Amino acid sequence: MGQISGINSNAITIKRKLDLDFHRRGIITAVLSGVFYGTYTASMTLAMSLGIWQTWYGENSGLSTFAVIFLLSALGAATTDTCSAVWAIGIAAFKGKLLDFFRCLKSKPGAIMIGAALVGGPLASTFYVIGLQQAGSIVVPISALCPAIGAILGRFLFKQTLNSRMLLGIGICFLASVMIGMTGFSDGAPENLFLGIFFGFLAALGWGIEGCVAGYSTSMIDPEIGITIRQVTSGLSNLIILVPIFSYFSGVNGFDMVAQAFTDVNAMMWFVIAGLGAYLGFMLWYKGNAMCGAALGMSCNGAFSFWGPFFCWLLLGIAFKQDGWSMPPIAWLAAVTMIIGIFTIAMNPLDLFKKREQKGDIV
Repeated sequence: MGQISGINSNAITIKRKLDLDFHRRGIITAVLSGVFYGTYTASMTLAMSLGIWQTWYGENSGLSTFAVIFLLSALGAATTDTCSAVWAIGIAAFKGKLLDFFRCLKSKPGAIMIGAALVGGPLASTFYVIGLQQAGSIVVPISALCPAIGAILGRFLFKQTLNSRMLLGIGICFLASVMIGMTGFSDGAPENLFLGIFFGFLAALGWGIEGCVAGYSTSMIDPEIGITIRQVTSGLSNLIILVPIFSYFSGVNGFDMVAQAFTDVNAMMWFVIAGLGAYLGFMLWYKGNAMCGAALGMSCNGAFSFWGPFFCWLLLGIAFKQDGWSMPPIAWLAAVTMIIGIFTIAMNPLDLFKKREQKGDIV
């Protein structure tokens, strides 16, 4: 009997160690998702400053203000998401999952994912690009409000719990957004700072809605298939819906602009990198949530409010010596504050210490 008890004890210890290792890998995966989201942001923004894009954003481009703000942003988002969709399809095909992709398209979870992608893809992604182009990397922490907005929407749409801790976290997030808004009163702030922040809020709203709606389907679909559906839907809808609409109101030939964008070698190299970053960012987010739980995974991913401005500053400001990509100290402080707020919404920080105490004998 004693020998059996010893074997059981060893088995339990081994299982707990495996669970802890799996949990740690999940945290690393979720953190990496935020890092790749930062590289996607920086690479896409750099691409939209090179080649033909530099001409389009120039003073003598002949494009109206509406075209510069809306059409170019939609085209930039469409190019990035299309590259990301190609990466997703290629990886799914390489892993032998392409048939699963087509099967999932016909399912109810797949249809829900498509609907969520229409909100979070062409709309939120375009709003995000508008914000970046008008206000710079300060918009990234603003867009990171999506978990806070998602928690509020979940309360009204799905009657999900919104306790005092989550309300505190939401308050911290909005405090961080106010801190970012205060940078508008500092010297050297972008001319269209508040317009950019406004569209950053709209992006956060779109991604918050997407997170609420897509939560159901992603729990029933392989993350690699889910992200493929998401990116294909986003890329195609941007190209065949938003870009033509904005082209019509801008009075320009959108098809020619699409052709020029996709054949500009200098810019496309960075769009391809941005597409891979977008794919990995969303993919690792889904995977990290599955490994360490949606709450902790969302907290770790929310660190993109720091990684986005950091990589923009590193790539555009330092490597390519472009002006306007440094952030004032209050904006960096706000980015860190936003991470704390997201973490508070997602989980009780004291739970980490409880888990450490429970698993301390195997660490």
